[in-house]
Amino acid sequence: QVLLAESVGGSVQAGGSLRLSCVASGDSRVCMGWFHPAPEKEREGVASIHREGGTSYADSARGRFTIYRDSAKNTLYLQMDSLKPEDTAVYYCAATSRYCDAGNYGVPTLSQYRYHSWGQGTQVTVSS
Repeated sequence: QVLLAESVGGSVQAGGSLRLSCVASGDSRVCMGWFHPAPEKEREGVASIHREGGTSYADSARGRFTIYRDSAKNTLYLQMDSLKPEDTAVYYCAATSRYCDAGNYGVPTLSQYRYHSWGQGTQVTVSS
């Protein structure tokens, strides 16, 4: 297991695990999430979490990744297990203090347009 700040990347073999972290400060946050670049958009949502506890996952991440937070430490985490080469990307931490429900109350959106604060990105590389 590797614990990473957003500014530090990681490299693992397929099937391995990584844990990314993101420390937040400033305004209170309603939703936080992790994003990576996509072919037809600037950033695609991988996982997100609402302050009420709800989580959302991209299909590619569901069952392998877990998003969670430590509110006391203002830290967001992404636990990535069973990593695949397709997971290779720059991962961005994101947050918003504004409305971010995806339909149902407490279910966070994965839309990049609903997030307004972004980290600098962390490179994750998964080798075959």
